Amino acid sequence: MDLNSASTVVLQVLTQATSQDTAVLKPAEEQLKQWETQPGFYSVLLNIFTNHTLDINVRWLAVLYFKHGIDRYWRRVAPHALSEEEKTTLRAGLITNFNEPINQIATQIAVLIAKVARLDCPRQWPELIPTLIESVKVQDDLRQHRALLTFYHVTKTLASKRLAADRKLFYDLASGIYNFACSLWNHHTDTFLQQVSSGNEAVILSSLERTLLSLKVLRKLTVNGFVEPHKNMEVMGFLHGIFERLKQFLECSRSIGTDNVCRDRLEKTIILFTKVLLDFLDQHPFSFTPLIQRSLEFSVSYVFTEVGEGVTFERFIVQCMNLIKMIVKNYAYKPSKNFEDSSPETLEAHKIKMAFFTYPTLTEICRRLVSHYFLLTEEELTMWEEDPEGFTVEETGGDSWKYSLRPCTEVLFIDIFHEYNQTLTPVLLEMMQTLQGPTNVEDMNALLIKDAVYNAVGLAAYELFDSVDFDQWFKNQLLPELQVIHNRYKPLRRRVIWLIGQWISVKFKSDLRPMLYEAICNLLQDQDLVVRIETATTLKLTVDDFEFRTDQFLPYLETMFTLLFQLLQQVTECDTKMHVLHVLSCVIERVNMQIRPYVGCLVQYLPLLWKQSEEHNMLRCAILTTLIHLVQGLGADSKNLYPFLLPVIQLSTDVSQPPHVYLLEDGLELWLVTLENSPCITPELLRIFQNMSPLLELSSENLRTCFKIINGYIFLSSTEFLQTYAVGLCQSFCELLKEITTEGQVQVLKRYPVVMSTYLGVMGRVLLQNTSFFSSLLNEMAHKFNQEMDQLLGNMIEMWVDRMDNITQPERRKLSALALLSLLPSDNSVIQDKFCGIINISVEGLHDVMTEDPETGTYKDCMLMSHLEEPKVTEDEEPPTEQDKRKKMLALKDPVHMVSLQQFIYEKLKAQQEMLGEQGFQSLMETVDTEIVTQLQEFLQGF
Repeated sequence: MDLNSASTVVLQVLTQATSQDTAVLKPAEEQLKQWETQPGFYSVLLNIFTNHTLDINVRWLAVLYFKHGIDRYWRRVAPHALSEEEKTTLRAGLITNFNEPINQIATQIAVLIAKVARLDCPRQWPELIPTLIESVKVQDDLRQHRALLTFYHVTKTLASKRLAADRKLFYDLASGIYNFACSLWNHHTDTFLQQVSSGNEAVILSSLERTLLSLKVLRKLTVNGFVEPHKNMEVMGFLHGIFERLKQFLECSRSIGTDNVCRDRLEKTIILFTKVLLDFLDQHPFSFTPLIQRSLEFSVSYVFTEVGEGVTFERFIVQCMNLIKMIVKNYAYKPSKNFEDSSPETLEAHKIKMAFFTYPTLTEICRRLVSHYFLLTEEELTMWEEDPEGFTVEETGGDSWKYSLRPCTEVLFIDIFHEYNQTLTPVLLEMMQTLQGPTNVEDMNALLIKDAVYNAVGLAAYELFDSVDFDQWFKNQLLPELQVIHNRYKPLRRRVIWLIGQWISVKFKSDLRPMLYEAICNLLQDQDLVVRIETATTLKLTVDDFEFRTDQFLPYLETMFTLLFQLLQQVTECDTKMHVLHVLSCVIERVNMQIRPYVGCLVQYLPLLWKQSEEHNMLRCAILTTLIHLVQGLGADSKNLYPFLLPVIQLSTDVSQPPHVYLLEDGLELWLVTLENSPCITPELLRIFQNMSPLLELSSENLRTCFKIINGYIFLSSTEFLQTYAVGLCQSFCELLKEITTEGQVQVLKRYPVVMSTYLGVMGRVLLQNTSFFSSLLNEMAHKFNQEMDQLLGNMIEMWVDRMDNITQPERRKLSALALLSLLPSDNSVIQDKFCGIINISVEGLHDVMTEDPETGTYKDCMLMSHLEEPKVTEDEEPPTEQDKRKKMLALKDPVHMVSLQQFIYEKLKAQQEMLGEQGFQSLMETVDTEIVTQLQEFLQGF
């Protein structure tokens, strides 16, 4: 592609590609796609996006196409790879000028330079880093900033490479430029600190941008650029200097407004300082040891004393707490139980920790966490009033939850309390003691303090197991507080029921549960929505608990289920509906069939909710889970749900429908339980099996469930089902077998005995129960392998006898004996040749299944089933499904359970004797080992 002639054409097509008119846009995109592999195309793009007189949108698009080309065609081994000559020209052109005036385009250029650097630096592009270093020294503000921006992206990209050779190159680079990077950062930092008092926002912002970028470079070099960073004086000097710099920047926040771009950049820079420390601690815990004391002193002073007042902000506090938490929890700093087994580095770090976390320090941290950070804020209380569902979502882990202060303080409290529980338990118990009895509803501060202390007691439940008599506390203190119905007391009602939920699996006497259920019924009618939602959460924890007893719960079931359903209807947020549905599902699952009288309202409501949730796939997943438990609870009565249930299954398991990505797993589970509980097949239930063929083609992790569904149909209505789908199923199974990888074949061979047992079981069924098909199969196989039928039959019997030890299940061993015996009587010489093996297997089978009656001394087949016995179901067991009953009925028709092996052998031998005559039969019996004959005679006594 000639540069001069092509530039105009490419520019015109790029202009068309920025059009909003698809008739213009589409042809332009096609043309650009064709040019991607043309020599010279990327040189033209470079000329276009570095020409600042052209339209911004056109230049932006040129950068994107260039970046795309790097990903696809820059590597030497790539198809249509760029020539080395063109790459050399492009590399030089990219770093000729750092003067891009548009921020967004400048960032994209920096990113694409970094992409090239990842592939070529330093071997094919040794001049990149020296050029960047020279460019960041220039006095021109724009060039300096763009060079710094590029320097950061290049450093970030090179630091992310993980191969050993690449790591070595980055170590060399870091050691070579670290001094310069430190000087650069110090220069820009000092410049910013000098200018911050000028009040000139533009100058301050420009200086702060450079400080931020140079610090980003230094972060990557510090964290990723050294194997043993503690041995490098410059690195440790920079890290030790961070704390003083942080103090300076925090003080700057007093003179910078709270709502402008400068403030935003200042806070980002402060956070970046903390990220350097956190990343370094994470990557180099032992190199961090000299920084432990200073990090803890700095963080604790700013977070837990008046030092931080007026200068700290929420994200900074979160970062400081994370730093404390990482030091407290760091595995590298925890000695072994036997101190002598610990490394000197671990012992040194542990010693520093122990020296810092004294009783006064720990006490102050604990008290401040509870009495300051655990308090509900004005903002939270306002949200409670104005958006109660939004409040509960935030409290239980919304999207921004993990970045907010409250969960961070709670996690820090848990970690510190766990690490130093012997010191802190008396402190928390003392705080509890001061809060005995009811609290004045007019004293909001006292209510919030009690809420905070109760929060701490809930979070520390496991640590307080031996120190708190929770049963007494529940009866004497907590239960009365739940009965205070004043509106201002609602934070405590919510907190107390939450607290009980935290302790329910830790220490809660079973006899007290009816009192708790009574309280839950009352709170589910509370005037406050947040209290009701929290109560539902505690109910779920209660029914999920190991010590849950259905008999205690049943008297309250109707009331609770009705109130939960009302709550489900009342809430409007998708997340809250999912949560309440989940609670309902848990209740249905635990009480099973006992739910039947109360589900009418829910059954009527779910179709409406399903329709309303068309755009909310996660809510639909929750509905599917509820339906699964509902079907299991309703059993055969679930057939009444089919007008709603079957279309839901149809949609959820149809891989041509986009929602299947979210709904498939739960949809398949619902399909399976629907079949298991179906009393009979219906045309609609049979029709949705059309979804199965594409599912089998997916060969996904859901394949096992798909096979269970196929079994479910066979148990439900084998004739109708197989007449409709058998051919397609066989084709799908053959395709699946073809797709087994080498690794899969190896796994199958590792389970050879199991697989062989299964194969012989299948052949046994065919031989015993469909002789004509077995003969046609044998004939077909003989023709395929160019063998005589008798020869093939003889080989099969011989293999069967040899592999009998692979079969371990008594049922299958008896099946094999019955199957081979069914070949008798026979005058076929091949079968008579294998007579000895058939008798051997038969006697082995007798040993497996015959038990001696101690009273009569006779033998009987223990696998015979004479009638259908309804098993007694205990409270903890699930009642049998319709499919369980079908399996039992099928078992009664199974020759393994219908035919006495003892009698079958006798009849077959008698028939063989009649066919051959006494002399011929005796000759046949003489081929059998005498010991086996003796055992056979003992088993056949009485016939």
